[in-house]
Amino acid sequence: MTDPTPPVTTTPEGAALLDEVERFHRRFNVFPSEAAYTAVVLWDAHTHLLDCFESTPRIAFLSPEPGSGKTRALEIMETIAPRPVLTTDVSPAALFRTVSDADARPTVLFDEIDTVFGPKAAGNEDLRGLINSGHRRSGVVLRCVGDGGSQTVQPFPVYAALAMGGLGDLPDTIMSRSVVIRMRRRAPNEMVEPYRERIHKAEGHKLRDRLAEWASSVRDQLHDVWPVLPEGISDRPADVWEPLLAVADAAGGHWPKRARTACIELVTASKANDKGSVGIRLLGDLRDIFGGAERMLSSELLSKLAELDDAPWADLDGKPITARALARMLGDYVTADNDPIKPRNIKTGPKSSAKGYYAADLADAWLRYCPPRSQESATAATAATAQVRPLFPVADTPEVADTEPLPDAPAAAAP
Repeated sequence: MTDPTPPVTTTPEGAALLDEVERFHRRFNVFPSEAAYTAVVLWDAHTHLLDCFESTPRIAFLSPEPGSGKTRALEIMETIAPRPVLTTDVSPAALFRTVSDADARPTVLFDEIDTVFGPKAAGNEDLRGLINSGHRRSGVVLRCVGDGGSQTVQPFPVYAALAMGGLGDLPDTIMSRSVVIRMRRRAPNEMVEPYRERIHKAEGHKLRDRLAEWASSVRDQLHDVWPVLPEGISDRPADVWEPLLAVADAAGGHWPKRARTACIELVTASKANDKGSVGIRLLGDLRDIFGGAERMLSSELLSKLAELDDAPWADLDGKPITARALARMLGDYVTADNDPIKPRNIKTGPKSSAKGYYAADLADAWLRYCPPRSQESATAATAATAQVRPLFPVADTPEVADTEPLPDAPAAAAP
């Protein structure tokens, strides 16, 4: 991990203030890790500095069961963030109107968001698009204004901080823009203070006011700052964590190091929990099934897919995956020559053949969509794929794909 270089002049009160915010959370919240406390505190602070950054990370408190502390986390954040709006139900139009006024931009705290995007919800594509657009400072939604034939299309800004709590997972596009905190029920030995709004809300407001004052003292220095990212953090995770790392660097003390440790831990955990699309799951399972084989029959692949315990292939839409479904799903991906992946004739005997797939046809998709196997770098995977291609030349026509039968061809296939 690259040593952080603080981009601004830090002051002792910055680190001490974040320490106090953390202690306030710990009184009422039990988070699953030290990294979670770090991320939440930095997120709280970044809501006071939103216009310094190109993006604002969403933060998602998710759990498999109710009663895991998600709502309490949002309630504590409500006392600390500027202009908080805590809700359990909001329409796209209402959210758009709430966040489109840049001068009164709220911090949106959306509880029970599984009722919006959960398995029983209707998709809510408009709301998902608005949440995704609001991740970027440049994000806008287009609306028609005016009456009748004099209407014009006008862009409205939707950039705003958003924290969410819900059961299960969220759509992939929202998850990729979020710091994900996997909440769980408190164990008997994990004690917290009872939260009493009429007493403790005022304490949180004092911290909020102090955060606002500190933010004003570092705001000018944080504009256009690019914090040093931990090694391996790039693309969307970098967009998510850059504002939080910048806040940590501005606070100084132990926060820059803590922030980068938390970044690595939570990004790694998110990748481990990322189930990916069903197509990527299929590619990964096929890579494991192929092993080092050059080619395999469709019938054998279907049989082996159905035998995988932790996989959907034995019950895909209520029935085992078929050769037609396999071909349709793989047809969405292409070979290294940019041709759709499709089944080809494979000789099973001197005068017989059957449909199947070649490792060479799948190699480029494996490289692009499947993570390298453990202990294997992306560079090594690229080199391995480059070495594989000459060994498995793609024939121009299926009929001349091979001249030798498969080693394990059934005896009945021979004349």
